[in-house]
Amino acid sequence: MPSRTETSGGTSPESIQGWAQPRFESVIRTFASTIPDDRQTGGALAIWIDGQPVVEVHAGVADGRTGEAFTAQTLQPIFSCSKGIGSLLIALLVERGTIESFETPVSTIWQEFGAFGKDKLTIGDALAHRGGVSAPRIDLTQEQILDGSTLAATLAAQQPLWEPGADHHYHALTHGVFAEQIIARLTGSTISQFLQEELAEPLSAEVFFGLSDEQVPRLSHWVDAESESSQFSNGSPASGSVASFWHGRAMTVGGGIGIPDFNRPEVLRRVLAGVTGVATASGLARIWSSTVTPTLGVRSINDATVEMLRAPRSSGPGRFPVDSPPYQAWGAGVMIPSGWEPYLTPLSFGHDGAGGQVAFADPENRLSFAYLTNRMGDWSRGQRIVTALHNVIGD
Repeated sequence: MPSRTETSGGTSPESIQGWAQPRFESVIRTFASTIPDDRQTGGALAIWIDGQPVVEVHAGVADGRTGEAFTAQTLQPIFSCSKGIGSLLIALLVERGTIESFETPVSTIWQEFGAFGKDKLTIGDALAHRGGVSAPRIDLTQEQILDGSTLAATLAAQQPLWEPGADHHYHALTHGVFAEQIIARLTGSTISQFLQEELAEPLSAEVFFGLSDEQVPRLSHWVDAESESSQFSNGSPASGSVASFWHGRAMTVGGGIGIPDFNRPEVLRRVLAGVTGVATASGLARIWSSTVTPTLGVRSINDATVEMLRAPRSSGPGRFPVDSPPYQAWGAGVMIPSGWEPYLTPLSFGHDGAGGQVAFADPENRLSFAYLTNRMGDWSRGQRIVTALHNVIGD
């Protein structure tokens, strides 16, 4: 992952739009410091406590090409924050008994996946990046990656890159295939439909897998940073170590898709559930709030399921180490506090997204947090806001 850097400057607190309870003034000031006053990019922040909003603010520009303002209705690509939402949908099925437990083998639901000794891999470990299929062994075209079936069939049929369950490496773009296949086979619905029916619509949360035509005008245009795009270069055997080769393939599915593609509406119309989600900050905050407290009449999962979901499964440098500490940590598909991302308390859980997105829930404070930005590359911004929030609410 790219190193944490500081964004210099920032917009004035007076330019922040939206509203917040007065006690969060310092949080708003910190949020303002993360939005450069350059008429190129912007962001949004939503914080809910006890099932009610306490901060809903936005600032800056959603599309630097047109000057379109970043508003509460701006839909932002959330990249790997998608992984947290997909994992939460699996947790719903576990709580309902549709899936016996997170220790149920993937192959009992997705039989084809059991090839080449992958039959013992549990659902929890698959979501925790322990599946051994972080990258395909063969090259796929972008159409094959996004067509909803070829990538899944390829991963099911291939020999794993390591013994499934014995180690982990970040399944950057293949992670969502597990949730897609499990949900479709157990419910008869696509993951897009299941998300809307079970979480988004009951919570009036604008979070989507698969962008519709009418939503395209609300989509932000993000600005890349060199430190971020370098993470999405395709590995080649001649370009470096075995680790860098397989890490590079994981970040691009073998070169078939790259970070610039996620600025293209035609890509976001498709479903690659680990990365192609789009959302408003308020939408993400509502969903994560529902995991720890009743929110708009909805409690999506109970405390016992939360504990199973966030129980530690993976941490450290991974099978193909290419980065220096700090490292991330995961439960069953949700990120949990680590040296990379401390979050608010040791009980927090959620998921970050490429280039600075942060979304999580905290059971101790019955709180949810969502920070979205269309300026990629500075991973410290969301954490600075979390630190300011911690200073307001205490331990």
